[in-house]
Amino acid sequence: MTQVNKGWKFRATGLNKYAFVLLVLFTGTVFAEDQWMSATLDNDFFVNEDNGYTNGINVSIYSIDDTPSFEPDPDVWVKPFMWSMPDTPALVTIKVNSIGQSLMTPSDLTVSHPPEGSLPYAGLLSYTNTYISIGPDHADRLSTTLGMVGPWALGKQTQKTIHKIIGAQDPKGWDTQLKNEPVFMISRSRTWRSWVSDSERMDLLLGASVDVGTIKSGVNAGAVLRYGQRMENSYASVLLSGSRISNPIAIDHGWFVFAGVLFNYDFNQIFMDGNTFRNSQSVDYDRSHNMFSSGLSYSWGESSLAFAINSPFSINGDERDREIDKFTRYGTLTFAWAL
Repeated sequence: MTQVNKGWKFRATGLNKYAFVLLVLFTGTVFAEDQWMSATLDNDFFVNEDNGYTNGINVSIYSIDDTPSFEPDPDVWVKPFMWSMPDTPALVTIKVNSIGQSLMTPSDLTVSHPPEGSLPYAGLLSYTNTYISIGPDHADRLSTTLGMVGPWALGKQTQKTIHKIIGAQDPKGWDTQLKNEPVFMISRSRTWRSWVSDSERMDLLLGASVDVGTIKSGVNAGAVLRYGQRMENSYASVLLSGSRISNPIAIDHGWFVFAGVLFNYDFNQIFMDGNTFRNSQSVDYDRSHNMFSSGLSYSWGESSLAFAINSPFSINGDERDREIDKFTRYGTLTFAWAL
């Protein structure tokens, strides 16, 4: 990722044809000159588990404009909600189009009818359109997610195929998964680069977010401490981690290690509460769903790699909540490259 004075900058050089064509067909977006692509894999294999939030994959294309702008130019998916964004000029704007699939399973994959109180089998297939506005010391994100849960999300086929290839336990209970249902979520968040050390090798990012929709409704606030070099242009990437589009990533030949904590309260969460408009499997859970994250990222040439471990924790939860925390811990890997 090439350097800019402030914000987040990318340079286009190549093409991943298959994901590019799929996103163009899905979004109808005409892309700007500067393009990047990323692929993010979430999997509990990284933490030696095979249950709970068991797998997630997200492929995204980024369109970046580093021309200072007084007039935002969002896509139609987020345009109705732009009133929530600041009216100050942006140094850099980023449009992100993403497709993803997430899978949730109970702890015991060997039973065809998981007992009451088990995490439900669930697959989510989704499209997310994101608009990011970056200033010198803060960045704002607005996103709209549209998707489908249930058999049409192809979670059963995905997990059974992967488990057959790697020789893992065949999941028996997918016939009890959530029923077909369209879902949505609107998200609005901001991060502040609130402190930078004199050496510029360390910084502190503070953030807050609001989500509204049938996928999830909730509020959260958190902090991320980073140590590394050439970090001034990459702080806005933390905005993408909550939606699982990307992990925090280094750019401009930089690198960093990071640790962060997120305090979250969920009013509803479809992977736990089950279908919104139909009866389905569900589970009681601590709605104060907090997360500790740690990881690292390294950038070279026009590529970037990031890895993190995300570990949920309950402050006032009971033994069942701590068990759910264990089941929803996962590792995550992001690779980003220039197009």
